[in-house]
Amino acid sequence: MKKMLSVLFALAFAMSVTGFAFAADNAAVPAPAEKAEKKVEKKAAEKKVEKKAATKKAAKKKAAKKAAVKAEKKEAEKSATEAEKAAEKAKEMAPAPTAVPAPAEKK
Repeated sequence: MKKMLSVLFALAFAMSVTGFAFAADNAAVPAPAEKAEKKVEKKAAEKKVEKKAATKKAAKKKAAKKAAVKAEKKEAEKSATEAEKAAEKAKEMAPAPTAVPAPAEKK
């Protein structure tokens, strides 16, 4: 009876060790669903980063365009002012028109 009991305990111990080994092996390998979920999360994070970069790039482009338009407008105003000053200077420099008397009509 003692021998049978010791064999039974040895068998139970061996089965528990085997069970723990299988459980540890299954826990170490991620399930395919978890792998797919991690891939999806990684792609979503990459898209988010790309979208953020694209938004920043668009904002920089918009700011550059706005600055270019502002500079062009300022240059046009400066050119117009210079043209007005040149016209005024030309008027000042031009000799005053002298009145030429109209020829008298003969009767």
